[in-house]
Amino acid sequence: MKLPSPSSSDAVIAVTDVTCRFGAKTALDSVSLYVPRGSVFGLVGENGAGKTTLIKHVLGLLKAEAGCVRVFGRDPVGDPVGVLSRTGYLSEYRDLPGWMRVDELLNYTRAFYCDWDPQYAEALREQFGLDPAQRVRSLSQGQQAKIGLVLALAFRPELLLLDEPSSGLDPVVRRDILEAIIRTVAEEGRTVFFSSHLLDEVERVSDQLAMIRNGQIVLCGCLDDIKQNHRQLVIRFETAPASPPHIEHVISLRGTGREWTLLCTGERNRIMAQVSAAGASVISEQTPSLDEIFVAWAVQRSGSGQLKSAA
Repeated sequence: MKLPSPSSSDAVIAVTDVTCRFGAKTALDSVSLYVPRGSVFGLVGENGAGKTTLIKHVLGLLKAEAGCVRVFGRDPVGDPVGVLSRTGYLSEYRDLPGWMRVDELLNYTRAFYCDWDPQYAEALREQFGLDPAQRVRSLSQGQQAKIGLVLALAFRPELLLLDEPSSGLDPVVRRDILEAIIRTVAEEGRTVFFSSHLLDEVERVSDQLAMIRNGQIVLCGCLDDIKQNHRQLVIRFETAPASPPHIEHVISLRGTGREWTLLCTGERNRIMAQVSAAGASVISEQTPSLDEIFVAWAVQRSGSGQLKSAA
């Protein structure tokens, strides 16, 4: 079940029915999502699901074969200056000039932005404990992520775009980066759109979420609504059914004999009625975690009712 997307009326990012193919592979299949102004919007999905391809369309690095992409109401391909001058970007791949010192890199980047805030940049540098005299090539992976975030934030962009910003970083560095992002949004009302495979960090900072699988958006909406719209049930039969039980809107199903665990979506009373009609009773019910929801959507049932990883 797909939850309704936020309205496009006040969307900083509006992606509508976008399709992208690389040869025979469909990377994005009629993708639509809207990122509301002032929100922290998390994009989750397995490797190869289409996250980075979608972000490249938002940045104007790829042109949609079909559909429409607008950022601040502008076409990022047709008006890159109008979009990128208002967008801070941090990728998991930090392609920084290693021969520069930290202070040289800050001064060099400053020349490209008329809205660069040198006091803010210096405050961020000090907050992250970056030595201004240190060469970029001698920085650790975590320090390079931090200087990349300083460069993305120092001109106070309206949109902060992050592609796997915490990939490969230790928990302390991930925490520092997340706290900086939270402050950026909470104190200044900026919009953050980021992709990650680390569900705990998505759940910690996001108020909106989209889940992409095989180039399609399978879930999109407020994080709390998504979690509340899913429920995990353990049901028990008086006698073991001859085949796995059939309940509508079940995403995952596992079990044998009399007891089965299912994760499903939909209206609670209707689900309970279907369980009862199948001859079973509910022995436990809980709201699943985002991790459990993600895993459920990322796997598929085989004919035996057991789960196997999705290709």
